[in-house]
Amino acid sequence: MGAKQHEDGGLFGDELPAAAAERPGAGPDAPLAARMRPRTLAEFVGQQEIVGAGTGLRHAIEGDRLSSIILWGPPGCGKSTLAGIVANGTRSAFEPFSAVTSGVPELRQVIARARDRRRRLGQRTILFIDEIHRWNRAQQDALLPHVEEGVIVMVGATTENPYFSVNGPLISRSRLYRLSPLDEAGIRSIILNALSDCERGLGASGIEVDEDALDHIVRAAGGDARTGLNSLEAAAGLVREAEPGARRITLAAAEEAVQRRAIAYDATGDEHYDTISAFIKSVRGSDPDAAVYWLAKMLMAGEDPRFIARRLVILASEDVGNADPMALLLASAAAQSVQMIGMPEAQLTLAQATTYLASAAKSNASMVALTRAMEDIKGRGAAQAPLHLRNAPHSGLEQFGHGQGYLYPHDHPGGWVAQDYLPADARSQPYYEPKGIGYEAKIRARLAARRPDGEG
Repeated sequence: MGAKQHEDGGLFGDELPAAAAERPGAGPDAPLAARMRPRTLAEFVGQQEIVGAGTGLRHAIEGDRLSSIILWGPPGCGKSTLAGIVANGTRSAFEPFSAVTSGVPELRQVIARARDRRRRLGQRTILFIDEIHRWNRAQQDALLPHVEEGVIVMVGATTENPYFSVNGPLISRSRLYRLSPLDEAGIRSIILNALSDCERGLGASGIEVDEDALDHIVRAAGGDARTGLNSLEAAAGLVREAEPGARRITLAAAEEAVQRRAIAYDATGDEHYDTISAFIKSVRGSDPDAAVYWLAKMLMAGEDPRFIARRLVILASEDVGNADPMALLLASAAAQSVQMIGMPEAQLTLAQATTYLASAAKSNASMVALTRAMEDIKGRGAAQAPLHLRNAPHSGLEQFGHGQGYLYPHDHPGGWVAQDYLPADARSQPYYEPKGIGYEAKIRARLAARRPDGEG
């Protein structure tokens, strides 16, 4: 619903500005992605953990009781669409605002209109700020008091981690919702709906799509509904001039529309597992060329970059280990970066982490140590901590021997003193045996000087 007219003229004349009025739907000449934008929560695909039945945000939208929120997620996951649904269903005035093209002067005008509405009409104003991360700290500070006072209800949208890009006080006064990339089932549903919709989509055109072409468009979308619909529209444009009975989007048309060749890859089938296996073994085998090849195949096929990032973190501990302790730090930073910046830029971070891990010195000694210790516990049972290592938070426990005889390493030269940390019968063999490679060679030498048997 739109804003009501002023009854007595006033600051802005006889009616509120167009920005606050009812938002018209996309015209017939608008891009397919704009025409197919969901108008209600019933049409909205994905993000059910956020706006599904029974969720707090859904109740707030449907009950027109929305408070300030920040929507964080990758492109094409539904942030702007949710804002549009709020605009279509609220009795409040709705002000769309872009942090890319507008600044503090324009914000002051919005605030003035909001104050006037509240005073004259008792009407709230919802301010939608697209790409709020584009504003600097000073610009965001200009918004803060008006959110705090309730002059506006803010709906912010960002593709970047708001904990890095949005002022803390603004976050603390808003509810933060994290949206995920749409899965392939969601993208497929959106595309099929566009093909069948006669009012806003391609239903009246008689265009059909081959299954392999549909698969290619879905995978190439990479969880971005807008990209999927743009590809579908481009493919439809290639076959519109054909005879009615021949209007089929083939794989060749889909490849031309997407500008990418189809790659045989099933995100849940053999290709997925075979390719990630080849990737892991290439990193483990210290072949950066092969590793980056399999990385490229996965990325071009639409594999979830977060899945690849998780595998790299595991590889850093399983196969690189203490031979290069920086590997885990770099892999963890890469995983965080993938979450923060999203695709396509995140593929550069994955490439850096992949080539570093593949080129690094390798050791699985930490994994072997854990396996050996677990096998001993399985076979012998878990031993109790020796008395001298037990905690003694109360002086009464000292009479039972807790903590007695413990040697504090920092009181001794080099911060080390010979002392038993395992029960005598708990260990069958050395668990951790560092390899003589990379940084682990230094660890091996250090332990060899300390262990009774003189072995690293």
